[in-house]
Amino acid sequence: MQALLSPEFSVHFSSINCNSRNSTPCRSLTSLRFSKISGGCRLIRRKARLTSTRAVLDAATIEELGLTESDIRNPAISSTYRSSKLPKPNQTVLEAQTRICTGPTQTRPLSEEQAFKVLDTILRSVRGELKDEDQVSKAQLGAFFAGMTIRANSFPEETQWSEGERRAMNIFWPLLLRALPPDVIFIADPEGSIMGLASSVGPRFIGNGTSEMRLVGALREILAGGHLGYEEVQGVMKDVLPLKLEDGKSTGVSESLLSAFLIGQRMNRETDRELKAHCLAFDDELGPAPVADVCSLTHYGEPYDGNTRYFRSTLFVAAVRSCYGESSLLHGVEWMPPKGGVTEEQMLNFMGANTNLSLHQAKELIEDEEVGFAYISQREARPSLYSLIGLREHIKKRPPLATTEKIQQFIRARGRESIVAGFYHEGYEEPLLMLMKRRGVHSGLVVKGEEGALSMTTRLRSASTSKGLPVNYCSGFRSVGMESACKEGGVSHQSFRLEVNATDYDFEPTDTPRTDRSVSKNIELGLAALHGKKGPAYDRIVLNAGIVDHLLGCDGAEDVTMALDRAREAIDSGKALKKLLNYIRVSQKLK
Repeated sequence: MQALLSPEFSVHFSSINCNSRNSTPCRSLTSLRFSKISGGCRLIRRKARLTSTRAVLDAATIEELGLTESDIRNPAISSTYRSSKLPKPNQTVLEAQTRICTGPTQTRPLSEEQAFKVLDTILRSVRGELKDEDQVSKAQLGAFFAGMTIRANSFPEETQWSEGERRAMNIFWPLLLRALPPDVIFIADPEGSIMGLASSVGPRFIGNGTSEMRLVGALREILAGGHLGYEEVQGVMKDVLPLKLEDGKSTGVSESLLSAFLIGQRMNRETDRELKAHCLAFDDELGPAPVADVCSLTHYGEPYDGNTRYFRSTLFVAAVRSCYGESSLLHGVEWMPPKGGVTEEQMLNFMGANTNLSLHQAKELIEDEEVGFAYISQREARPSLYSLIGLREHIKKRPPLATTEKIQQFIRARGRESIVAGFYHEGYEEPLLMLMKRRGVHSGLVVKGEEGALSMTTRLRSASTSKGLPVNYCSGFRSVGMESACKEGGVSHQSFRLEVNATDYDFEPTDTPRTDRSVSKNIELGLAALHGKKGPAYDRIVLNAGIVDHLLGCDGAEDVTMALDRAREAIDSGKALKKLLNYIRVSQKLK
């Protein structure tokens, strides 16, 4: 592969063939090596990893690479970053959850055949007839029956139970009533009024211990289609988290109750106070946030579950912006359901960067003039929320946390602060901006980028675009001294909304580069762009750096053309590439 860096730096992608000791073919490993040819920079090398347990490497290859089995990952496929320690959900019930555990207008009732299959699977599972991955987890039971109950109690007629669902439930419920645990019976029929059979289990259920009693009280309101107060939500979350697991099973609160609580709030469309409660609940988990001595800090809230189709540009945008004093803090996880796509943590891991930074170490990188940006993992910043990843996979649909985890301030700044967040579903742009204002930042911006991420595109808008807000839609606010601006919390804000058309800024329309879950492909595109290779990836990095600078009201970006030119100069001069390489090198020293 053609070298991607300038003569001073080189990047090499190479294949390492694996000799299998059995008939199962082994996928090749790819290694990425950064080396500085002059200046004595230490070699930074990252071996890509492979998770397929069926692929067997010979001992000599494993020893040569310095790999252990737990390290083996395939950088070509983001889904292989899923932890093998997480138990997998039952796929039949998971598919049903996709249809029914969603909003009042998006829900798609099951047919009679589908309902029979799902309920039969649940019955056989709780009777102990299904093993391992075929078992229906407690979290799935909670989410599925919460979805059915909320639909019966509060959804409009067209998304309530279908006739087929009701016929199937009439047959299976007498059998399930004798097999299900009390917490699931409560979720399925909390008042004893849905199923048509007299049962006192739901009405009398109170849970085990004080934490579950509070959770059950909150669930009675949620399952009826109602909402909770700020203190109620925070009380429940702080009571039950972090989720303690042994052998993949919770040792604390019922997973069925917790999954019903999380998906139920999303199905009811969270109120502002519920979202604020989730957003702020664990701000003090590790004590006060460190304060970075920088003039400007932008918090990037990418969707934690990554990209599965298109180039993800934010890591490279952060390197560009750091060249002219705009510091950035990125945050996320290595792997997150439901998409399990390419994330910044996967890319940084692959390139050899340290992704186990503490908040204070990330602050050092932001303050370092040779770096100027940082990535922090939720694993290090909010361990309580991180403990929910396995449960979230079994819930299937995104809970309220998928929205609120994007609006975080893990590190504060001495100067001005901004938050940028991606969104997909119309209706969440205003709640996201509300949370940003609640955080007290100077500027806030929500972007409907491709895949609901932050990357705006130079692709022309299709004439057949589906209904809803278009890709490149932006909405936000800036703090100003204008008397005509609206005031919130004593601060004046100038609001704006627009659709960014890249051709207005002389970008050639191009299709977005496909990465299709490939971590290495995403890195290859980004590094080639930072090397100065013109094309779709280069244009997207420039567009997303310059437009965000302009919309946030950053110094020197008042004129959008100048903001875009500044981003191009950061790349063409080689400064942005050097910043990224410095990040990898310096982060490794922070052990």
